[in-house]
Amino acid sequence: MRKNLASAGRVTATFVLAATAFAISTVSSGAADSGYKLGVMDKLRIRVAEWQPADGSIKNWDVVGGEYTVGPSGAISIPFIGDLAAAGKTTGEVAGEIGEELRTKFALRNLPSASVEVAEFRPVFLAGDVDKPGEYPYSPRLTVLKALSLAGGLKRSEAGQRFARDFLNAQGEAAVYDSQRARLIARRARLLSEVGNAKEIEMPPELKNFKNAQQLLDSEASLMKSRRDRYEFQLKALADLRSLLQSEVQSLAQKTETQKRQLEIATDSRDKMSRLTEQGITNNNRLITLEERTADIQTSLLDIDTNALQAKQSISKADQDEINIRNDWVAQRAKELQDTEAELEKLSLQLGTSRQLMTEALAQSAEALKFDPSRQAANIKYTVVRDAGQGAKEVSVDENTELQPGDVVKVTSELLMQ
Repeated sequence: MRKNLASAGRVTATFVLAATAFAISTVSSGAADSGYKLGVMDKLRIRVAEWQPADGSIKNWDVVGGEYTVGPSGAISIPFIGDLAAAGKTTGEVAGEIGEELRTKFALRNLPSASVEVAEFRPVFLAGDVDKPGEYPYSPRLTVLKALSLAGGLKRSEAGQRFARDFLNAQGEAAVYDSQRARLIARRARLLSEVGNAKEIEMPPELKNFKNAQQLLDSEASLMKSRRDRYEFQLKALADLRSLLQSEVQSLAQKTETQKRQLEIATDSRDKMSRLTEQGITNNNRLITLEERTADIQTSLLDIDTNALQAKQSISKADQDEINIRNDWVAQRAKELQDTEAELEKLSLQLGTSRQLMTEALAQSAEALKFDPSRQAANIKYTVVRDAGQGAKEVSVDENTELQPGDVVKVTSELLMQ
């Protein structure tokens, strides 16, 4: 009986371990290689883990993991590996080389799984006719206009040019707020789909005319699928565990019936032997043996009842865990939706303020009526100095051009304002 219980325990432990390994492999395989080529000053976050099939565990290479900066030579220095060339490679390529290096140096049977992500992109630099030239942190989809806004706009000049500078500053801030607002609207659409258990995200009316609306929705749809898969996997794991426990309860119930029948037989035999002993037909030894047999069966019945009760308690706990997971899912979606609505309201106020400042800036001068909002009448030239691996090259761009990490933006302003 105890062997059967131990076997059931091993089955349960194996199930939980397999579920854990599946979750880890899912997270590892979800890391996407964007194709971005690394460069000097990029900061990388590295994590390494290795599956140990012998004992079914995960070994974390914490001594190798951490944050690294691509040095002037284009390499990162990793313990046990040494200098590893990173410049000009993608995060996926670097991750693969780390795994291969560790397997080679330590003669590992299994290839360690390395995860490499960009913790911080190398900065961009603004020079020329900007208010605060210098180094600024890069963020994805950073445009020339947004970078100019980070640098305080155009350099302070004569009083007659002040309205143009104020207009450009306010317009840059409005562009940033517009982009943030679009992302929040896409997030809200995804949360509404999750709350309503929808399979797809509907295009919000506010984003129909937005340039990158579909890209934003595709990104949110990918996140929604990942979260939904993780949620459904947790529920399935609990359902499988509950099914396993219910099978154990049924098995214990069958054993209880068998033991009860044996107890009846043993009790009947003991009573008959007791009467024969009293009549002097047989000795006490056989009666004692039957009494011990009866006691063993009664003890076994108690053990079976105890194990069945524990299994039923585990089923109740699994039911409660499922309720908690479902409640937490709903509560988290509601909280995120509430926070998103609050951020949208705040951004709407900031956007309205920026547009009012743009209007006031144009009204500050009699020349405002001559100012072309497309800046065709204002001679502002943007040049990007970029090194794509074949030496630095200068490229003329406009304010909507997206920058890359490490770009140097030169701004030349020739505002012919009085």
